[in-house]
Formats: sequence, structure tokens, C-alpha cells
Amino acid sequence: MYSGLVASLQDPYSSYYSEDAYKLLQESTQGAYTGVGLTMSKDPDSGVVSVVDLAEGGPAEQAGIQKGDILTAVDGNITEKELSEISTIIREDNKKQVVLTVERDGTTADITVSLEKVEVTVVKSRMLDDSLGYIQITEFTDGTSEQFKKAYSELNEQGMKGLLVDLRENPGGLLTAVCDTLEQILPKGMIVYTEDKSGHRTEHTCKGKTPIDIPLVVLVNENSASAAEIFSGAVKDHGVGTLVGTTTFGKGIVQQTFSLGDGSAVKLTTSRYYTPNGVNIQGTGITPDV
Repeated sequence: MYSGLVASLQDPYSSYYSEDAYKLLQESTQGAYTGVGLTMSKDPDSGVVSVVDLAEGGPAEQAGIQKGDILTAVDGNITEKELSEISTIIREDNKKQVVLTVERDGTTADITVSLEKVEVTVVKSRMLDDSLGYIQITEFTDGTSEQFKKAYSELNEQGMKGLLVDLRENPGGLLTAVCDTLEQILPKGMIVYTEDKSGHRTEHTCKGKTPIDIPLVVLVNENSASAAEIFSGAVKDHGVGTLVGTTTFGKGIVQQTFSLGDGSAVKLTTSRYYTPNGVNIQGTGITPDV
């Protein structure tokens, strides 16, 4: 009933979430979850489930799980299920540890892994050469701002004289997260403002205490959306960097999530957002400089 009601709005960004789906949504925006810190992939032909990535310093990595390991059982249950079901078994409520049966180089072993709070890495960085720093932001979650701060500081300590921020394939995320991140590099002024259907305007501004003073390039593509476009639009309008890539996705609207009494929730579009120069990019996107 709820799904049908929300679908009748004919808004692709409004949705209904069951209780379980809402928990997953909250985890994704919080940038942390309780689990073992591994990413699985399932071969569609053979059904083999393998470990394709590990959270750095996470429980699975500390327990000895490695990329490429084949996961054959969870707590003795054979992994002949969908990945979402396997993930649910691993992270069942009140469970403190899980036994993962893995196969590596023809040898099978049972490895006990503790369930802990795992922070999702959404910011990756490195020096590309002696002077150019690179920061990739894959999503704007509660943890993005702090991860960006750490990466930005480390690159500065390594002698960074120019910064490349990669927002390609970034689907967006939290408005607060992108504003907190931009606070670290923008001059004083407007970051973004929103207006609801009644014309009520909410402004998000930057104090400008630490404006970036080195050349900045922001990489974007057609899948850079929402909060990634807020970042790009602010950089472009303030003239503090150059946008390089292809025209962005074009999502200039904001959603708000409302929790319901049974643990489920609805996410509804509540306002439009505008870049510092008053541009709403809904349906058009941001054209890069290069």
C-alpha cells in the first residue's frame, strides 16, 4: 500500500522503504555499519561466492580473510543463497561473531570473525607525482568530511602543490556532508541554498577560514549527481577550481526521509537546490570548463 502510494507521485526520487531496507539506507548514509568488513561477489554461472574487497583494518582482514578467498559457508550454512541473504546471515542481530568457511589455494579453513562497527571508506587519496595530490570521493556520507580532512592534511604534508578531486560516478549523498567538506576549501560565502514549494529559502554558507590556495581540478562525468553536483557547482561559481569531464547528471532536488511507526520510512522530494549563483541544474546538469 505504501509503495503504491509513493509510486503514484511519479517522482523517481521518492520511495518507500521496508524496515529492513530502511536500516540499510541508514547504514549507507551514516558511513558505518556493524559487520565484518568484506565485499562479496557471486559468479552468475557457477554460483561461487568470492571476497572481492576488504575494509582496511576491519574485522575480516584482521582475522586473516584475503581478497580472492572463496566463501563456501557461513556458520556451517552453505552459501547457495543470494548475496543479500548471505549478508543478512552474517550480520544477524545480537550476533558477536561468525564462522566463515573459506577456500584458498585448494585448502579449506574455518575462520572466526568478530562483528564490529566498520567505517565505510568513501575517500581515497594518493600523490600522483611529487607535487600533484589526488582525492577520490565516492559518496557523501556522515564520514566523508572527516575522511577528506585527513586525506587533505596528509597530502599537504607530502608537499602537494595542486589538487585533483575525482567525483566521477559519485551518486551524491547528504547535503550536510558535502557542505562540511566544502567548508574546508571554499572562501567565505554561499555554498548552496534550497527552496521548498512555498518559496521558503534555507541557506548553507561557508565561513571561509581555510580557502584553498593551490590549483584545483574537479573531475566529473554523467553519473556525478546530487551532492557531487553541489560540490562541483560551488567550486565553479566561486572560481576556485576547474571542472573537467562531461556534463553532470542533473539532479537539482533534495529529498527528506520520514520514519513511520512500524520501522519503515518514506523518502520524499521536499525542495530544489541552487548553486551560489542561483542556478538550479535539475534536468540539465553542470557543464564542465574542459
